[in-house]
Amino acid sequence: MRESRPDRRRPRAAATLAAGVLFCLTALSGCSAGGADAASRTEPRPASPRPTPVWDPSPASIAAVGDSITRGFDACTLLADCPEVSWATGTDTGVNSLALRLLGAPGAAERSWNLARSGARMDDLPAQMEQAAAEKPELVTVMVGANDACRDSTELMTPVARFKADFQAAMDTLRAGAPKAQVYVASVPDLKRLWSAGKDNPLGKEIWKLGICASMLADPDDLSPTAEHRRSLVRERVVAYNEALKEVCARDTRCRYDGGAVFGFSFGTGQLSPLDFFHPSKDGQRRLAEIAYRQVTSAEPPAPPRA
Repeated sequence: MRESRPDRRRPRAAATLAAGVLFCLTALSGCSAGGADAASRTEPRPASPRPTPVWDPSPASIAAVGDSITRGFDACTLLADCPEVSWATGTDTGVNSLALRLLGAPGAAERSWNLARSGARMDDLPAQMEQAAAEKPELVTVMVGANDACRDSTELMTPVARFKADFQAAMDTLRAGAPKAQVYVASVPDLKRLWSAGKDNPLGKEIWKLGICASMLADPDDLSPTAEHRRSLVRERVVAYNEALKEVCARDTRCRYDGGAVFGFSFGTGQLSPLDFFHPSKDGQRRLAEIAYRQVTSAEPPAPPRA
């Protein structure tokens, strides 16, 4: 018999097998110093593009909707509109309206529209928004809601749910005709603050007897619990209206609520019309224009005023 010789191929096969296992383990651990994995980890990722800001602080045209405040009612003559002193679109340089500040005198005359109506309530706003959309403005200003709370009695105040639904309908109407228009929404003024500012003026109280905002201003000297409760109900309703304005506006990327700036403004007798001690005077209109200009031209949405 021939002697059997050791198989020299076995060590070579074992070494090959060991090298393969080592390679697999190394690949699984991902620790190849100069491998593709390390290179991919050290490669800088491209920066994400910044979103284009939706709000333009310098609109080139303005349409104003709302009620008697935007019409300048009782600011010039008794029981009459005076749109030239409107905080939104007026031409009076003493007021220096939002339109004058943003567009200048020629631009305000050619590219601003006052579509507000004295006595309007929130359910009138969809029709006004339809008119505004037809002008294709870059900015629409909204100030409405005081007449929803100023009724003959608290029972007649507009329910909050209806107020909110009407405002949403107005926004939907605008978007159908002017999808890119920006919207500045002013809060409803604090009607109880207006009562507090004018209640000590004998002339003002006589005028209030004619029926101006009876839910708040009736019997201004009555400080009984019943009267105070009535006034508190009106104020609470205004607060709820402002919350509704805020919520609906927040659903629209091109809408900016004033953060409660108008509600928080301290109207004094100098800012109230000497004809009715309720509507803004020329100075009151000027203050409203200042508030609006700050809100519209701010790079960021307004923060709520401090309590």
